[in-house]
Amino acid sequence: MDSIGLDKEHVTIDEIVDIARENVPVHVSAQGKARVDRARSLISRWVGEKRVIYGITTGFGALSDVTIPTDDISQLQENILMSHAAGVGEPLPIEVVRAIMALRVRDLSLGSAGCRMDILHHLVALLNNGVSPTIPEKGSVGASGDLAPAAHMGLVLIGRGEAHYKGKRIPGAKALDEIGLPALHLEAGEGLALINGTQVMTAIGVLAVHDAIRLSKVADIACAMSLEVLMGSQSELDPLIHRVRPHPGQLTTAENMLRLTEGSEIIASHKGCSRVQDAYTLRCSPQIHGASKDAVAHAEQVIDIEINATTTNPLVFVEIEDIRTGGNFHG
Repeated sequence: MDSIGLDKEHVTIDEIVDIARENVPVHVSAQGKARVDRARSLISRWVGEKRVIYGITTGFGALSDVTIPTDDISQLQENILMSHAAGVGEPLPIEVVRAIMALRVRDLSLGSAGCRMDILHHLVALLNNGVSPTIPEKGSVGASGDLAPAAHMGLVLIGRGEAHYKGKRIPGAKALDEIGLPALHLEAGEGLALINGTQVMTAIGVLAVHDAIRLSKVADIACAMSLEVLMGSQSELDPLIHRVRPHPGQLTTAENMLRLTEGSEIIASHKGCSRVQDAYTLRCSPQIHGASKDAVAHAEQVIDIEINATTTNPLVFVEIEDIRTGGNFHG
């Protein structure tokens, strides 16, 4: 089974689904590691210079104007995980959690979060060894990123929280021990880098879009079969009709159904019958299915961009050796 490089130029929806559902292994390339290391070296330098950087040398939110003593920076990063791990409800499905971890590695591997490679190594190891942090399904509305659910994921890296492993729900520290990993001690900015982003909503979106695309194909097949069973015709699938109202999904549905019913002996058997036109539900199927296809295509485009984006804050820009704060975490 080929390993998927999560730091490559473009990661696809299908690849994230394969990681989530088929347990395809993942890795980060040497180029990705170098990118992460360059950004981390800048963070280390700025911390040493006592530069004021949100969430790295300062507190969070209303405490952003409070400078954190150097000796307390590590504790601050662990505190943000513990304080934000306040989700409730049933655990998210393991396939969703695996997608979340893969997407978090993807984001961090782009180098803008400024964390150490240790964080990525641990997340990759969890994925490749079948450890899934226990993340409650309720706790994020997306407006400030997926802070609460991502915090539950991050807890396992520091030997806290809970995880699913080999069919059992066990303490995070035991899960790490089972696969031979030490608990991490977070450094400047790493707690924030783990929780600040849109990976939870994107993971759910990835799986939903993937399934919607498949469902759309199945719907066309079912409709083509119905057209035959109900003794319909192909007249409403004529390309002339759809070229004068060329919505992409409508065109695609008509083409699909025309291809699926090509050479149908059932349809040919009642050619020339007295029926003037087919029932409304059959006649309008390209328009109805097409509208859904167009909506799904828009969602697919949004999710594809989000998979390959950096959604943390603040953002390190190695090329200018500087940092920016913004709102890419807003989902």
